[in-house]
Amino acid sequence: PDLIAKANGLHGFMNWRRALLTDSGGFQMVSLVELAEVTEEGVRFSSPYNGEEILLSPEKSIEIQNALGSDIMMQLDDVVSSTVTGPRVEEAMYRSIRWLDRCIAANKNPEKQNLFAIIQGGLDAELRKKCLKEMIKRDIPGFAIGGLSGGEEKDHFWRMVLLSTEYLPREKPRYLMGVGYATDLVVCVALGCDMFDCVFPTRTARFGSALVPWGSLQLKHRQYAKDFKPIDEECTCPTCKRYTRAYLHALFKSDTAALHHITIHNIAYQLNLMSSIRESIQQRRFPEFIQQFMKRMYGSADKYPRWAVDALSAVNVKLE
Repeated sequence: PDLIAKANGLHGFMNWRRALLTDSGGFQMVSLVELAEVTEEGVRFSSPYNGEEILLSPEKSIEIQNALGSDIMMQLDDVVSSTVTGPRVEEAMYRSIRWLDRCIAANKNPEKQNLFAIIQGGLDAELRKKCLKEMIKRDIPGFAIGGLSGGEEKDHFWRMVLLSTEYLPREKPRYLMGVGYATDLVVCVALGCDMFDCVFPTRTARFGSALVPWGSLQLKHRQYAKDFKPIDEECTCPTCKRYTRAYLHALFKSDTAALHHITIHNIAYQLNLMSSIRESIQQRRFPEFIQQFMKRMYGSADKYPRWAVDALSAVNVKLE
């Protein structure tokens, strides 16, 4: 963080004048579980290169994020996989509450950097309720729903999202972590979520998959070798303005630039989707938008995912 601090934070380092969100490092407890040991003090990681130990405490996480100067900072939480059950889930939930208090105390710049809490509790409704009731007692700018989108059944996923949004204050942002599939975004906005993050649009681009309103195009497949249309004729991103599916198909075989072009398109697709959602909400026609989105994505009602139908029905959106 010293280098970034000298550049006046990430905004100066990146020459980015808009909002930035930084995560706390907590997810690495799951992704690097074999290299991590969690105690009340924090999480101790062992370097995979030389075995050197690194302690990430709530205080250290906030110190780093303060130096980065992000507009939204995440608390350090005790993260377990969404498929884990038993006493470890309860332990992580209560520890996340205690660590939230330590993060609040450690924040040196609360007027400019907004600290979000992260709701934990796995797929246990009672644990989530306990976490929600405790965390909303803290006067903090926003809340994240954590510990989901990690391989659990979609039926369990949406029910935990809805349980969380029903408890969280309406006047503060509700951020659903790790969610990025188009259908998930639309459904979870209907369930009451405002913000999302996910590696999906960029990761899938690296495999040659371009996102479109009717699903995705696998541009490395031979069927696109002589297809001279853009990825999406309605898209105005730089990739769709300049390059054809055939060109990207040919480039994919020999040049990593193809991955960058598809990444730009996929990010534009996500931004356009969220912009359309916001606009439909402002115009009070979000239910109609959902109907149109689902019809274009899946073609016919018999192909709609059952979980999505049930989730939308729970908030009085009946798919036709």
